[in-house]
Amino acid sequence: MTGKLYAIGTGPGAADLITVRAANLLATMDIVYAPAARKGGDSLALSIVRPYIGQQTLIKERHFPMTHNAAEKEQAWQAVVEEIKTDLADNKKIAFISLGDVMLYSTWVSVLERLPDGLDIEVVPGITSFALIAAKTKRPLAMETQSLVVMSCTVGKEALAQALKQHSSLVLMKAASCLADVKELIEQQGLLDYAVLVSDASLETEKQYRNLRDIPADEKLPYFTTILVNKEW
Repeated sequence: MTGKLYAIGTGPGAADLITVRAANLLATMDIVYAPAARKGGDSLALSIVRPYIGQQTLIKERHFPMTHNAAEKEQAWQAVVEEIKTDLADNKKIAFISLGDVMLYSTWVSVLERLPDGLDIEVVPGITSFALIAAKTKRPLAMETQSLVVMSCTVGKEALAQALKQHSSLVLMKAASCLADVKELIEQQGLLDYAVLVSDASLETEKQYRNLRDIPADEKLPYFTTILVNKEW
């Protein structure tokens, strides 16, 4: 007999934005795996779900390096996969938690693609940051015949420029690292009045810019920074 693995999206940040199913499941787990970006660093996903984790649960924070070193990342991913397989063989009920939704820009997907076939796995979706941002700013993501694209700003200026031309609504994630380029492209296409920026949505450090012109030139925005553009709103 083997255990069961649950991939659980924790939502964008606030503890009350996880789903009822996620909260109910977390209370029953034997083990919770929580990814951390830095060695010895706190897991944001874990801080969100701590109120829902049962006293019987063993918490395993594991470092997933945010690096361009493919060998280092592969070693970290594979080590966690082997540990999960061992726990499943011991008939444990396991959760792997990840920010937002587990099937979008998620550490979980890197684990999933390395797990063998035949395991008992359930994926529990979570609220994405951009769904929350759309709600907070009261801007629809897409309506009727609009096309919607979700992409990382790290794809480069050429791909971003093409997407801004081709699609009527865009979610531009990880915008902090290339904010100047993104703002320039949005301005070149006359879309500054149709764009909003939110960082750390639902956290105490949240910032909103309803007008991208108001962002100071020396502003240092955090990793979780997203821009929404809707040409019809």
